[in-house]
Formats: sequence, C-alpha cells, structure tokens
Amino acid sequence: MQAPTPERRIADELQVGESQVVAAVRLLDEGSTVPFIARYRKEVTGGLDDTQLRTLEERLRYLRELDERRRAVLESIESQGKLTDQLRDRIAAADTKARLEDIYLPYKQKRRTKAMIAREAGLEPLADALLADPTLDPEQVAAAHVDPTKEVPDTKAALDGARAILVERAAEDADLIGELREQVWQTGRLVSKVKEGKETVGAKFSDYFDFAETFTTLPSHRILALYRGESEDVLSVTVSPYATDEESDPVTAARSGPNAYEVRIARWFGVTESLTGTRPGDRWLRQVVGWTWRTKVMIGLGIDIRMRLRQQAEEKAIAVFATGV
Repeated sequence: MQAPTPERRIADELQVGESQVVAAVRLLDEGSTVPFIARYRKEVTGGLDDTQLRTLEERLRYLRELDERRRAVLESIESQGKLTDQLRDRIAAADTKARLEDIYLPYKQKRRTKAMIAREAGLEPLADALLADPTLDPEQVAAAHVDPTKEVPDTKAALDGARAILVERAAEDADLIGELREQVWQTGRLVSKVKEGKETVGAKFSDYFDFAETFTTLPSHRILALYRGESEDVLSVTVSPYATDEESDPVTAARSGPNAYEVRIARWFGVTESLTGTRPGDRWLRQVVGWTWRTKVMIGLGIDIRMRLRQQAEEKAIAVFATGV
C-alpha cells in the first residue's frame, strides 16, 4: 500500500480539485505568500481563498513532516530486519504523527527496560501463564521461577518482572494506545491550581487559580494563558484524563472500582472477569491492569495531550494573527 500524496490528501480534506492544490503548493514552494496567492493568483489556484490557502499551507507542512518521519521509521525497522509487508502497509496508512509513533514504538531503539530484563531472566512464560489462567495462584507459580543467579531472588521479584512484561506489551500496542488517547481527548480536562504563596504575584492569572475545562472546549487563548502561568511558576497545570474531580481522587476511585480506561485495558488483555473476580490470580491481574494504566499509559498520554493542546493553540493564534494582518 502506498500512502496518498500530501496534495491528494489536502484536496480531499478541502474538497477541492487536486490540480488546485498542486498549483497552490507550487506557488508556496516558489516563495509566494498566502495573501499574495489569494489576491493575485486566483486564476492559477482555481479561486482558492485565504482561509483555504492557510489551511492548505498548515496541512502541507504537517504532512510533509509526517512523510519524512515515515521514511525514517521505515528505514529504521528495515535495518533491524523486521519490516514485513503488513507492517509496511500499517505505516503507510498512518495518518497522524501520533499514530505513526504508536506503530513504531515496539521497534524504537531504547534503553534496557524492566520488561527486557525480565524477559532475559526467563519470566515471560510466567507472565503468559498467569494471564492465560486466572485460577493459578501467582505466588505458587512464581516460586518455580525464582533464580538468584538471574537476579530473581524471590517470588515478589518474579511477579514484578512478569507484570513489567505485560505492562510493556499493552503500552506498545498501537491500536490500544490510539483508542485510549482519543478517549482521553474526548473525556479529559486541563486542570490548574495556584501554587502556594503565588496568589499576589500571579494575580493576572487569577481566573485559573482553581480551574478545569475539557480539552475539546478549551479555546486557544485560554490554553496559552495556562501555559504562561505555568512557565511563570504561578500555576500548577496538569492533564486529567477524567471528567470529574471525584474520578481523579484515588480514595474515591478505589471505592468505585476500575475506571473506563482500566476496563478497556482489561478487555485488551482478555481479563475483564478478573476486575471483579475472586479466583487466585484475579487480584494480581487487577493490579497489572491498574499498573498499566497509572504508571505507563496515563503518563505517556498526558505528555501527548499537552503537546497536542499547545500545537493546536499556537496554530490557531498564528492563523488569527495572519487574518488580522
């Protein structure tokens, strides 16, 4: 499968002819500005207006960066001897940078992780056995994998290693992470609190001293104001994947059971019944699911969301400024 050209994709998004986009791209590459093209080159672009051209310019930049990164990813995986036709097609179909990085994650060169060390110690069969059969007693099964010569001195170390393997497995699944990212985007909020003792010096940010708003409704000027307050050490700004404060509270969350993200992760593992089960392995599997969400996935998605918000806000601000000019 071959990825469509940036010009083809932009034409589809703007619902205009590909020849119009090709003409506009040629003018931009030759150094013409959007206002100049919109005003003096309508006959060349088939009448593309200022708004369409600004969107075109922005998307062209993004898609060219995406294609450049796509080539680098393909070269990296091919050099490892792991590039299959199916994987090549998935990479070609990746339509966002985030999706591309999700696919690349298992192949990215990285430092030795806890999961790598656990696999080297021979703990993957333990992880697979406990995942496949919740009727097994984790402590009893783990006892057979204790080996001080492999830095597995006791059953706790063996179970920690098995957990690390499963956590990494889930965190590197592109489809799961992509789905959870969009779920967080649709549900979560950007939250800010004033830092202790900063009320007076940071008075200009008083609107954000105790603030929360969903990502999908946050206007760009508010996002930038929050980040300014954070950079000036007045505000503490955090990404909350939850729709309410109650869901964010550890005590309340513990009483109400697994959240929607943990339920989705449990379904991916195939252990949904373990969320409420009483079999010997259910408690350990619940811990694996919770650990996957809290210590790996949620943290990574929080970073992604912050970057997405900043990029979205900055692009909007630039567009507003350019329109005013």
